Amino acid sequence: MKIGILTSGGDAPGMNAAIRAVVKSASHNSIEVLGIKHGYKGLIKQELIPLNIFSVDGISEKGGTILKTARCPEFTEEQGRKEALETLKRFEIDGLVVIGGDGSFRGAEKLGRLGVKVVGVPGTIDNDLAYTDYCIGFDTTLNTILECISKIKDTDSSHEKTTIVEVMGRYCGDLALYSALAGGGEIISTPEKKLNFGDICAKLSENISKGKNDNVIIITERMYDIEELQKHLEKKLEISIRSTVLGFVQRGGNPSGFDRVLASKMGVRAVQLLMEGSTRRFIGIRNNRIIDVGFSEINDIDTNKQKEYDLLDELL
Repeated sequence: MKIGILTSGGDAPGMNAAIRAVVKSASHNSIEVLGIKHGYKGLIKQELIPLNIFSVDGISEKGGTILKTARCPEFTEEQGRKEALETLKRFEIDGLVVIGGDGSFRGAEKLGRLGVKVVGVPGTIDNDLAYTDYCIGFDTTLNTILECISKIKDTDSSHEKTTIVEVMGRYCGDLALYSALAGGGEIISTPEKKLNFGDICAKLSENISKGKNDNVIIITERMYDIEELQKHLEKKLEISIRSTVLGFVQRGGNPSGFDRVLASKMGVRAVQLLMEGSTRRFIGIRNNRIIDVGFSEINDIDTNKQKEYDLLDELL
């Protein structure tokens, strides 16, 4: 048996740990592994390299992905997927492990419909796949954000000023939500519970009236023009406010122990599923148990999210 593995979409800390786990598990079961560089683009361009236990030694603690990643508009077209399928056939690959987020999973599903045995492993810092409690990379990124906010708070406290902090998340507010729950911010606005300028202004004004002059406002990216929000608050409250976009610093760095262990468990389960002949299954973790679901379930509504927001309202 021979399997391929690729990383697609945005990089996430812990992807290398998942790659290592797949290779180690496959080797234990006498299965050959080919790494596909640059995601679906590399699959189309036939950028394949052999992977063994020696080539993945020591990669678990490294951020990013040794297989690289890239966007691939060609794969969204039928011709691109046909070329990808031809590559899998040419190299006699019996199963494929795809590590990535929602877009990567959509690509995996399309390959599955073409007859490829494919398994998805969730690797995205946004944590925007509702079927799983955590995606690989989320915990590391959360801790990076908390470290940054802690440093911002030192200066805010010294100068008694407020800072708007924009975190990543795309269309999911988990990074903002969890960083606020962990003690990082006084005011939070996310796609799931968006505050307008007036709401933010009112909350900030209330805090200041109670003597809380140093505040951190945490917002998810893509929701506002951060400079416009800053100017609005400064004008309405007649105070000086800073704004900080954390940007790609959130994606880098060595993965946390949690992400390494999670990625390892998921990588081993991916190999097991392919050995069982399963296809179009997507691995996750729910209630501290590794699970796998069909494609139709990956974006089921997260019923626990509202409970987390209700808890947050009591803490802020």
